Amino acid sequence: MVREMQQRKSTFGRPSGTDGSDYSYRMVVDSRYQLVAKGKKRLSLLFIIQALFLLIGAIIAILPGIEKDNLNTIAFYSLIVSVVSLIIAEIGRRRSRPTLLRFYAVASSVAMLLFIASLAKQYSLLKAIKDFSFAKTREFDADDFPGFQAGILVYLLTLLVFNIFTIKAVISLLFNMSPPKKAS
Repeated sequence: MVREMQQRKSTFGRPSGTDGSDYSYRMVVDSRYQLVAKGKKRLSLLFIIQALFLLIGAIIAILPGIEKDNLNTIAFYSLIVSVVSLIIAEIGRRRSRPTLLRFYAVASSVAMLLFIASLAKQYSLLKAIKDFSFAKTREFDADDFPGFQAGILVYLLTLLVFNIFTIKAVISLLFNMSPPKKAS
């Protein structure tokens, strides 16, 4: 048994019992499959980060609605659609289902645009950009506090850029998952 283990641990980097002449018979993994594996790993990390962004978005969308008794329903429902599409995308990533990843790309993009537009309207972000001054605030009020609105604006822009980056990674993975076209 010890002798077998020593034969397996070759110091020259090849298994014992071969002289290296069998190299031409070994299988090589196509680079496309390696790219798919790397793309799936990258998407896994991007999905985790996007879930954190959605959690922050849920806090931003829900908390002001609790205080004023009117929930931003467009933002809330777009977050639900984003979470559902993210779960579907994770299933598509794990099982290599291009149709699920395509659905995610479309649903996530539409939901993010609706979410961003509804929060921009709720917090009057255009007004915050025009009137950016801390001298006007005396109390912490989310609607009249330009610093809070600027933070929301930075969050939304970061979310938009990150969503574009994630969609680009999904498209790259879809391109590598598709079978190569045969020359005719």
